[in-house]
Amino acid sequence: MKKLSVLFAAVIMVVSVSMAKAQKLASVDLMGVLNAMPEKKKADTDIKTFLDAKQAEIKKKTDAAQAKFQQYQTEAPKKTAEENTAREAEMKKLGEEIQQMQEKAQKDLQAKQDVAFGPIEKKLNDAIEKVAKANGYDFILDANAGALVYKGGADATAAVKKELGIN
Repeated sequence: MKKLSVLFAAVIMVVSVSMAKAQKLASVDLMGVLNAMPEKKKADTDIKTFLDAKQAEIKKKTDAAQAKFQQYQTEAPKKTAEENTAREAEMKKLGEEIQQMQEKAQKDLQAKQDVAFGPIEKKLNDAIEKVAKANGYDFILDANAGALVYKGGADATAAVKKELGIN
């Protein structure tokens, strides 16, 4: 009986090792590849230029509002209550405009990044898939993050559900 269980364990080990060897695994330095792509470098430069322009625009508006606020504070004692109330409302409106500018700049930046990086990401993913298929890789992982980048191997979901008695 003991020999039978040892033999069974040996067979299981051989089958497990064979199955593990059947799947080919590779890794890729995604950031290294991305940063080496000329398209990515150009997109980064374009995004930085766009961001710098938006920040300069917001800073100009903020500086003007700050100067106006200081002027209004200095002149407040010499003004009527109605004038000061109107100036407070004007400053509040300016603050809201600046906040709206910042929010719009953030949305515009995100949209610009999506447009700029979408084709780059597709090109990289297509290259990874082509290399995986050409070299028979079942899986490719990001070398730095350990995240799955390509999955071409068998899907065991149905078998696991069946084992658990789940439909």
